[in-house]
Amino acid sequence: MEKFTFEVTENEIGIRLDKFLAEKFSALKPEITRSKIQNLLEEKAVLNEQNQALTTSSQKTKLGEKYFVTLQDPKPSHLEAHEIPFEIIFEDDDLLVINKPAGLTVHPGAGNQTNTLVNALLYTHRDKLSQISGEFRPGIVHRLDKDTSGLMLVAKNDFTHQILSEKLRLREIKRTYLTFIYGVLNPSRGRINKNIVRSRTNRLKMAISRTLGRDAITNYETKETFFDGFASLVECRLETGRTHQIRVHLESQKHSVIGDQTYNSCKKMMPQNISIEAKTFIEKFPRQALHSYKISFTHPRSEKEMSFEIPLPDDLKNLEKCLKKS
Repeated sequence: MEKFTFEVTENEIGIRLDKFLAEKFSALKPEITRSKIQNLLEEKAVLNEQNQALTTSSQKTKLGEKYFVTLQDPKPSHLEAHEIPFEIIFEDDDLLVINKPAGLTVHPGAGNQTNTLVNALLYTHRDKLSQISGEFRPGIVHRLDKDTSGLMLVAKNDFTHQILSEKLRLREIKRTYLTFIYGVLNPSRGRINKNIVRSRTNRLKMAISRTLGRDAITNYETKETFFDGFASLVECRLETGRTHQIRVHLESQKHSVIGDQTYNSCKKMMPQNISIEAKTFIEKFPRQALHSYKISFTHPRSEKEMSFEIPLPDDLKNLEKCLKKS
């Protein structure tokens, strides 16, 4: 256990608490990032002089205030390691680029403590993952939805995690997806800039908002159309990475992702002369047809420009063949 005391000076008045503490720790313990500070606030590990826990990141500092921060010794992970297949595209001492299969949740949550990517990473890389995001998200820099497949970055140490997280915040990591949707976007190439907020009616869903929520930007380009516009293959490049972003943005344009079980109000009626086999395959496609196929970034340590690209997985290849035969 380590304890730290920080006092606000004249040139530090009016700074957000999380920013103030992160700046204080930058010289002492650079692995204590702003996101880690926010975790400490949530864990009530930051106290004021009245011995009251401070939990609000955005509260402003005042002259002469003292803050007492307690860093607990790392706890051994209580999560179980499980042998769950996933493909490693690239690995060095600092990071992994992996291909997450569809159907695999990224990290443990309510009702699922064992069958996640984190459990798989603990099996292959226990004690070789960053700890900034806490016990339940070791190494996890960003996420993919459970039923979205494709490329993800995993940090093997806190130095790498801190820099990659900052690059994500600054929109310097380029993530590009391929998706099959109902219909054809008009125009065929464009930019969707609509805020995303959690739905008021269904907490498991996200929704578009004109004034609330967080900014969300998706750049898209139609790559191929099928069966006279019944469906199309679209490339989406994220500028932001909000929950369900691509799916919600496309739904807002009146084009649901094929197979999406959550955002599916904009399906197109099947063409009358489509084969029964193709019709059945499309209607019963079991997951959103969305794949993270390309990722580009600057390596945190070597500063080398890196880019990785993978093909569609077999289920999406079969969907593409089905649509081309239609």
